[in-house]
Amino acid sequence: MKIISIINQKGGVGKTTTVINLASALTQLNKKILVIDLDPQGNATTGLGLSNTNQSDQTIYGILNGTMSISNVIKQTKFRNLDLITSNVDLSGLEVETANDSDRAFILKSKLTAYLNNSRGIYDYVLIDCPPSLSLLTVMALVSSNSLLVPLQTEFFALEGLTQLMKTIERIKVNLNPSLEIQGILLTMYDRRNKLSSQVEQEARDYFKDKVYQTVIPRNVRLSEAPSHGVPVLIYDKNCPGSKSYYNFTDEFIEQENKIGSAA
Repeated sequence: MKIISIINQKGGVGKTTTVINLASALTQLNKKILVIDLDPQGNATTGLGLSNTNQSDQTIYGILNGTMSISNVIKQTKFRNLDLITSNVDLSGLEVETANDSDRAFILKSKLTAYLNNSRGIYDYVLIDCPPSLSLLTVMALVSSNSLLVPLQTEFFALEGLTQLMKTIERIKVNLNPSLEIQGILLTMYDRRNKLSSQVEQEARDYFKDKVYQTVIPRNVRLSEAPSHGVPVLIYDKNCPGSKSYYNFTDEFIEQENKIGSAA
């Protein structure tokens, strides 16, 4: 059982798209997945066909403010082996509400640990969709996770933002979660016609070496259409370039996991 945060403090880089499609591809390999939508915008919630306007206590907000237990808010999606803890805009008030709680960075970790200890082995992976900021919610996710997956759009400012994220990760490792690892960096929104894409790819590979996945996710209309239908692109159009690249990425992800497993 592994908890992985999908994180980048920049918005619109393909975080939620990656969460939804990695989850979908893993379930097709008979893995059981729990997605936690930790973004007040609730895009992972709607992208998996559920509503982000439900009453607030039946969401991740209800868990973090102490009114709900995890087992009461997990919802089944219409996809086999894929469960979801939904989010909505109420979550944006959590930082202010927990201002006096010195242990607030550990709230999510303690709730998740308690739940997973009680129902041992029910999920193969927990994927956390982080908000596009380095806020309390992101810190909660980093403290709870075994590893991180960073979608990086192949655009000019991408690497600049990434160095800021790396500093935050290092601080979390020193102070709050020493075992946190970077699982990998996934290049997204790749445009082969654009020289900048290949330049950013080269810089990322030079700097992060084998942490960067070989698969790149292209810019693809079907990828951006799928969320409005409440389904992963792998189900919306499994033969489009976006789907093929997410399948390739999942193969790479599993191969990496198998290597880690055999090394352990």
